[in-house]
Amino acid sequence: MTDIPATALEPQLAPKPTAEERWRALRTVSRGDLIYRSVLTVLAMLLPLLVLLIAVELVANAMPAVSKFGVGFLAHSTWDPVRGEFGALPLIFGTLYSSLVALVIAVPLALGCAIFLTEFSPRWLRTPVATLIELLAAVPSVIYGLWGIFVLIPLLRDHIWPVARHVLDKLPIFSGVFYGPSVLAAGVILAVMVLPYITAVAREVLLAVPPSQREAGLALGATRWETVTTVILPYGRAGIIGAVILGLGRALGETMAVTMVIGNRHEVSASLLQPGYTMAAAIANEFSEAVSDMHLAALFMVGAVLFLITILANTLARVLVWRVARGSAVGSTAI
Repeated sequence: MTDIPATALEPQLAPKPTAEERWRALRTVSRGDLIYRSVLTVLAMLLPLLVLLIAVELVANAMPAVSKFGVGFLAHSTWDPVRGEFGALPLIFGTLYSSLVALVIAVPLALGCAIFLTEFSPRWLRTPVATLIELLAAVPSVIYGLWGIFVLIPLLRDHIWPVARHVLDKLPIFSGVFYGPSVLAAGVILAVMVLPYITAVAREVLLAVPPSQREAGLALGATRWETVTTVILPYGRAGIIGAVILGLGRALGETMAVTMVIGNRHEVSASLLQPGYTMAAAIANEFSEAVSDMHLAALFMVGAVLFLITILANTLARVLVWRVARGSAVGSTAI
């Protein structure tokens, strides 16, 4: 029996690849990865393309109104489909006014909820409260409208206003007779609807404040509340403003609930007790009944103005929130 050389029994190792071969292997993209990346790229490009197509469609259909009325369309108050005269000033005013009322009511509540959940709430209470607040965003708009008609308006008209009238009726914003459907009712409805959005974003912004900021404030002898007001809120100011503007963008485009409670009167009135009209409500109410081309073009122009305002508000809000919340989310220890 012949002896087998020891070298024949040793495992044959493959030669080590050179640096150039390793670099070539790293740069090689498999067919599956290439297809996956291409599909994701196409899907990502479809979203801004969709927004662009919406804008183009709105502008193209609004061109007859743009050609006839020009910029004056935004400054006139006449809305007469019979004579073909249209002006969107009451619609723009009603949209901005009701949204401003909503923010005045919702921002203190939302910011208070966000501060409580991030700084003062016990851990066992944070998730249930946050979940209940977020559930408000899941309620359909028409349900809010029904609640406004059958609960909110009677409550404001029959119980709250008779008591507050003797104090508030001297103010110009509370002048006139209160029949129920009004800018005030629309503002309250919008406040409830934007509350979960502002709370959620403000909560994330406050969670993004570094722990060192909290610890520095407490180390200097500040109380927990002083730390919140002098350290945490100033640090997240840009993000909180972004959350408010994001809520504004949500309020500007709300349609059904506002249409059901605002009264839909095409006039400019500073009184919260009087009916108003919004751009979204006008489109919802009149689009199916518009018979003339100019009426349709005017509604498309209103939609284009609303689209532009909403896009600008949401873009500004996203930028402000990103400036603060781009870091890792951190929280404080519950007391």
